[in-house]
Amino acid sequence: MKQPLFKLAIPILALPRAAKRFVALSVDLGLCVLTVWLAFYLRLGELVALSGAALWAVGAAMGIALPIFIVSGLYRAIFRYSGWPALLAVARAVGIYGLLYASIFTAIGVAGVPRTVGIIQPILLLLFVGASRALARIWLGDQYLSILKRAARPKVLIYGAGTTGRQLAAAMANSHEMQVAGFLDDDDRLHGHLLNSQPIYNPGDLVNLSSSLNISDVLLAMPGLSRKRRNEILSQIRSAHVAVRTLPSVTDLAQGKVGISDLRELDIDDLLGREPVAPNHILLAKNIVDKVVLVTGAGGSIGSELCRQILAVAPAKLLLIEQSEFALYAIHQELGEKVAGHQTVLVPLLASAQDDDRMREIMSTWHPDTVYHAAAYKHVPLVEHNPAAGIKNNVLGTLRTAQAAIDNGVTNFVLISTDKAVRPTNIMGASKRLAEMALQALAANASGTKFSMVRFGNVLGSSGSVVPKFRQQIRDGGPITLTHPEITRYFMTIPEASQLVIQAGAMAQGGDVFVLDMGESVKIIDLASRMIELSGLTVKDDENPEGDIEIQITGLRPGEKLYEELLIGDNPQPTIHPRIMKAHEEFIPWEMLEGKLQALEVALNANDVGVIRTMMQELVTGYVPSDEIVDWVYLEQLAELSPIESTA
Repeated sequence: MKQPLFKLAIPILALPRAAKRFVALSVDLGLCVLTVWLAFYLRLGELVALSGAALWAVGAAMGIALPIFIVSGLYRAIFRYSGWPALLAVARAVGIYGLLYASIFTAIGVAGVPRTVGIIQPILLLLFVGASRALARIWLGDQYLSILKRAARPKVLIYGAGTTGRQLAAAMANSHEMQVAGFLDDDDRLHGHLLNSQPIYNPGDLVNLSSSLNISDVLLAMPGLSRKRRNEILSQIRSAHVAVRTLPSVTDLAQGKVGISDLRELDIDDLLGREPVAPNHILLAKNIVDKVVLVTGAGGSIGSELCRQILAVAPAKLLLIEQSEFALYAIHQELGEKVAGHQTVLVPLLASAQDDDRMREIMSTWHPDTVYHAAAYKHVPLVEHNPAAGIKNNVLGTLRTAQAAIDNGVTNFVLISTDKAVRPTNIMGASKRLAEMALQALAANASGTKFSMVRFGNVLGSSGSVVPKFRQQIRDGGPITLTHPEITRYFMTIPEASQLVIQAGAMAQGGDVFVLDMGESVKIIDLASRMIELSGLTVKDDENPEGDIEIQITGLRPGEKLYEELLIGDNPQPTIHPRIMKAHEEFIPWEMLEGKLQALEVALNANDVGVIRTMMQELVTGYVPSDEIVDWVYLEQLAELSPIESTA
């Protein structure tokens, strides 16, 4: 019943005010007729025809009530807002009416009309008119608020008039969150037609449509679209200054129909990512299937994703090593739900990679076949301010874990490294390069364990990544903070990086340094601008002082580089995987390196920062602290842009 009443309320509320007053007046006249008829019935106990004397009673009721109600202002009130004052006005008007009506039919008397009708009818009229005003307030008020809420919903266009788009539109038909204003589709044969009563527009008209239809969001309902085409569409949408939401992949949607809950914010890998390369399942399975696999730093961004990918390949046991109790609890709970009903055994282990006794105890107890060492301090400014702690964790922690692996017969050991290890300008990068060198030296020392390192750049969405930071700053209304307008970085999604790490480790011969193909480097200021624009906002700058989000330049942080590299030399070798290269990097033989690492440990325990920095510069070729260098690449770029100014 509620839906028909709602539909009836819409045309009434849409009427002009004069028409609404006429409707109210007609209702009151009808109530005059009804109450006279009911008064006769209550007095005589039988239904009477409204003719003769009864008709005189009806005419008098309408003739007396209408002028009084008009003069009393009953038709000036807005019924949906009427309250006690309006009901009191009705009572006063009907009271005056009752005195006049009773004077005629009760005090004076009219032949054929019982005198009690002059009393009963005004009482009934008071009840009925008052009830009509109360019902109007409840009915029209609720429906009006509902209409206002529906009208206030943001209007959206669905990009894609296919099956997914139709399902999404159907799911949103009764949504209180947003309303569909139409479809966008690349097929020009559909333009101008209707789909489920919604028009299909040309995507090229989006800029005009966003203004004329007041569009706030575009929903991408084409989950099977190629990455290249998706990026082309996003570039087209940017100029319209509307927010973009998207649906998960076809695989994620395969289990059921599309719903509003499937919509999500635009993932930044939609902007930066490449077409994924199907993994080599032989490489994925080689060091994992039916084996005992150990992951250090299992609760971190990379470590946790490695655990997810490893679990999907069905190891016999998965050992989760993490020094943070909360992080270990979180990843163990998540994986525990996925492993239910499977053969894989999950083992959560609180431990620090620096604790030699604990690592040896774990490995001697569980006898892992494969170790993925992801435990590291990786935030450049924090490690720069805490050099001893950073080097202890990144270098000595790696060394202790590697030596424990050798002594306990681990077959494969994979170190998760970073592009910051190449010609480092900070302690974090230098420590990761020294960790690489330690493993290279151990591998060359003819141990039974195959050591390999996998080096890659930034991963999207990891802790400390600019992407979630920028997204939160946009939600907060800005500004977005950026350290330098010319800074660039390589990016890769966490799942892709984790899969490539596993596949690279499976190709190891011993001492290998693998480098992941990160694609083209990305200018971070361009990334920030794209994120702002695809949130439906504009960049606030000198050209657009009325924009929404400002980008503020804060200056390079300690140890931060303008650009990152993946190779120390220029001689990468291809592998059987198109996204994995193999580098040849120089290192110090173990016989020489061992003593130097022992001396470094003494300095670390003494927390002698000056000696630590000096020793790191001696050990790591190419390491020059950022406060001692000038970024010559940046200067060369400036020289190319403005040779006269740079010469001056």
